[in-house]
Order: sequence, then C-alpha cells, then structure tokens
Amino acid sequence: MTSVRSLAQGSIVVGFAVLGLKYVAYQLTGSVALLSDAIESIVNVVTAIVALLAVSLSAKPADEEHPYGHHKAEYFSAVLEGVLIVLAAILILREAWFSYLAPRPLEAPWLGLAVNGLATVLNAGWAWALIHRGRQLKSPALAADGRHLVTDVVSSIGVLGGVGVAALSGIAVLDPILAALVALNILWAGWALMKESLSGLMDEAIPPTTLVTIKKIISTQSDGAIEAHDLRTRRAGRMTFIDFHLVVAGSTTVSAAHDICDHLEVAIRQEIGEALITIHVEPDDKAKHSGIVVL
Repeated sequence: MTSVRSLAQGSIVVGFAVLGLKYVAYQLTGSVALLSDAIESIVNVVTAIVALLAVSLSAKPADEEHPYGHHKAEYFSAVLEGVLIVLAAILILREAWFSYLAPRPLEAPWLGLAVNGLATVLNAGWAWALIHRGRQLKSPALAADGRHLVTDVVSSIGVLGGVGVAALSGIAVLDPILAALVALNILWAGWALMKESLSGLMDEAIPPTTLVTIKKIISTQSDGAIEAHDLRTRRAGRMTFIDFHLVVAGSTTVSAAHDICDHLEVAIRQEIGEALITIHVEPDDKAKHSGIVVL
C-alpha cells in the first residue's frame, strides 16, 4: 500500500511540473493548441490528487459499515477522472472555436515546442511507470491515471508536429484546428476510461485468463475433494472476490475439509495476489457432476 500511495504522490509532483512547462510553452507561442495541452495537464493534476485520496481510502480495513472493505473507492476516482477529461475537452473546443474565428501568428514557436517537448518526455516516462506498477499492485486508480497520461503524451506529440507545421507554413488557422482534434481525442479517452471503471462498479467478472487459472488451481490443488461448482468472481480495486462450492465425500471430517480449503486459498492467493475467498463445503450427495472436476 505504501508503494501505491508513493506513486500517487509522485503523480501530483510530476503533474505540476508538466503543467508548468506546458504553460510556459503556451506563453512563449500564444498557440491555442499548446494551451489545450496545458488544460489537459490541469486535469492530470486534479485527478492525481483525487487518485491519492482514493488509494488512501481503499487501503482502510473493513469495518462494521463496510464489511467487505473500501476497495471500490479507486473506481470512483477513475470515473471522476473521465468526467474531468470530458469537461477539459469542452473547454478546449471553446478556445479552439474562438481562435479559429480570429487566428493569429505564432510567436517564438521553436522555443515553445522545445519546452513542450521536455514536458512530453517527462509525461511519457511517468505514464509507463504508473501503468507498469499499477498493474503489478492491482490499482485501478494508478493504472487509469497512467493510461490517461499515455493519451496526453500521444496528443502532445500530435500537437508538437502540428504546431511545427503551422510555424513552417505560416497558416495560422492550423493551430485551432489542431486544438479541436486534441479535444476530440481526449473525449474518446475519457469515455473509454469511464466505461472501464463502471464495469468494476457493476461487479464485472475477472478476465477469462485469470478465471482459467483459478479453475486449474481448484482442479489440481483440491486433493480429497470431488468437484467444485457455482464459481463466481468479481474485482474491486486490488481485491479479487472468489466464491464457489466444494464437494467432498460424506465421510470427510470437518477438520479435513477445512485443511483442503486452507490449502486452496493459499494456492490461489500465491497465483493471483490479494483475494477474499469463500468456499462452501458440501457432501457428495450435493454433487452436480458439472463445473470443475478435481483431478
């Protein structure tokens, strides 16, 4: 949890640094496209702060009012980030429209592009770190923040190229057109981000590949059992919830059945990480002769 919080804190620092560089680039050039890049960085800073609050809340242990923990808090962070992206896109479109109506030549474009390029390199490195570590730590908030930064990096590269073309050609109207394209690009990213986060809030099942892994563990690590059925899964933040019925011989003692369950839980957690596992033990006359056969 300390690693997750440290990364979230780092996102705030990097966000402010990138925002400062992009704003300087806009001031140097007067480019509305570079302004759109800076506006998107404002969203990055705000969402980094929200992500830090979300991961801190999700780390709180279960209590009487939240017996399953606070893991879903991270999904609310990702949804909010998507909403802010949409609002930023609308603001960028507004600025692009007014600039299109009254285009103006760029000032000191190459110096501004160099400053913006430095911000883009910094953003790219941090995006990779967030996605890589977010997946390792199973943190939707960090992974979502990283994916948004990738979108920011891609749009920044497009802005750099477009502003460069506008500077070389002297066609001032290219600048607001480019800003509008940036807005449409981040609108799409915001929608994708909200859609993914809402899936988590709706208790969507874990990915098929992970489900296959769990079934294989149950099949090969349940010595003394007969079968397993009614397997259900869901993901909430870093926590995976798993429950299923395990059929054992009617003569199996409670202690022996408990040992089988303990062994299974350890094997599953070793493979997939944090998990809350509920196993309902049943006698052999409850077998459905379907589901997962114990080898």
